[in-house]
Amino acid sequence: MGKGTTDSHEYSDSDLVKRCADGDIRSQELLYRRYFSFAMSISIRYTRDENEAMETVNDSYMKVLDRLPDYDHSRPFKSWYGKIVVNTAIDNYRKNLKNNDYVSIDTVPETGESEPEIETELSVDDILKLYRYMPVNYKVTFNLFEIEGYSHEEIGRMTGVTASTSRANLARAKKLLRELYNRHILSVKKGHE
Repeated sequence: MGKGTTDSHEYSDSDLVKRCADGDIRSQELLYRRYFSFAMSISIRYTRDENEAMETVNDSYMKVLDRLPDYDHSRPFKSWYGKIVVNTAIDNYRKNLKNNDYVSIDTVPETGESEPEIETELSVDDILKLYRYMPVNYKVTFNLFEIEGYSHEEIGRMTGVTASTSRANLARAKKLLRELYNRHILSVKKGHE
């Protein structure tokens, strides 16, 4: 590696954050690249598509740069940044609420089958395939409750719905995920047997 080139792993998060706070453009780029995949993996779970996820990642990174003076260096940067990504995705969701797709659970056909035995190890591609078919309001509720650990009351405050609507959205999201799993994952695997 040449003298003028800098590897992002050469600096700790703390060092990069300090350099970013001082306005070092190269460090800002290195920090962005270091956490791009992490931010994208969160963002894609809350958005309709990759373009919207990318917009959320970029918006959240701009917020990170603006809020670096408030960052508590005694806490892990990654978790702090993750919260900013989630909050940015929720802000984006609320901003686009009138444009979000909603599907009635009644439109999901019953298969008549008992609940499938769902594999504990789905690939990332399988999970993202299922997510593509979910309406954003179900995705957001599912992620906030099941992955982020928020209560229905907190989800309601964050998304502008009642706690009971959050509970209903979670139940519908789980039902839809089971149907999507049957249709797009299980049926393909059975076809290959």
